[in-house]
Amino acid sequence: MTQNNAVLAGLIGAGIQASRTPALHEHEGDAQGLRYLYRLIDLDQLKLDSNALPDLLMAAEQMNFTGLNITFPCKQTIIPLLDELSPEARGIGAVNTVVLKDGKRIGHNTDCLGFAEGFRRGLQGVAVERVVQMGAGGAGAAVAHALLSEGVRLLSIFDVDNSRAQALANNLNQHFGAGRAVAGHDLQSTLAQADGLVNTTPMGMKKLPGMPVPVELLRAQLWVAEIVYFPLETELLRNARALGCRTLDGGNMAVFQAVKAFELFSGVVPDAQRMLAHFQSMNG
Repeated sequence: MTQNNAVLAGLIGAGIQASRTPALHEHEGDAQGLRYLYRLIDLDQLKLDSNALPDLLMAAEQMNFTGLNITFPCKQTIIPLLDELSPEARGIGAVNTVVLKDGKRIGHNTDCLGFAEGFRRGLQGVAVERVVQMGAGGAGAAVAHALLSEGVRLLSIFDVDNSRAQALANNLNQHFGAGRAVAGHDLQSTLAQADGLVNTTPMGMKKLPGMPVPVELLRAQLWVAEIVYFPLETELLRNARALGCRTLDGGNMAVFQAVKAFELFSGVVPDAQRMLAHFQSMNG
């Protein structure tokens, strides 16, 4: 067994027992003839928080992990612990994939690419003049970059921490031009003028039920996108569909970020359609 056809990967995050990522990676690894093991490193189950990241990274290196995926709440706190960042990860200011190679920790962001691919497939042709985004965390930063890359003219970002929303808007305006992003203030009036709504908060996950916006602010003309994928139909999507909104669930982003992470970990280009079909079969 050479190192080239053996992959040991893991996911660090909080409350990740329901994650489909291990099955996605291992199933595709089997199909590619690789020895591919993917482990969950659940901070909640280990009774740890993001302060444990330095120790977890060191342990992963000592155990010859090939790489790690990083999810909530560690996508930004991990950055100071890395040796290098890809241009995407540096621009976005968040990391969801770390390749451990030759004694170096190299941070990547495959969330941005993952969301953009899902958006192109699932919401083709929607109006993108004004879009509201809920959440300005690590996933939010990646999604915001994807939205502006896909042609959104004005992105209004709302976060429980307004300074975080403002910092993300500033970062986006540096990359995409002044005035493309703003920190939102009046959700009701902003959403009333918007073409679309994107949730990048964990709200709607099994462990965080509920909606990121009041249901009465939804209307049939809005398109609504979600990054939560467990459950695949969140309360937000269920209410939006009942009104006749075009919707995008979090499944495509989950699959396409995994497609790129698989390639980074293994050096093998996976079959994206097979991974998508496998994901859909798990959520059948």
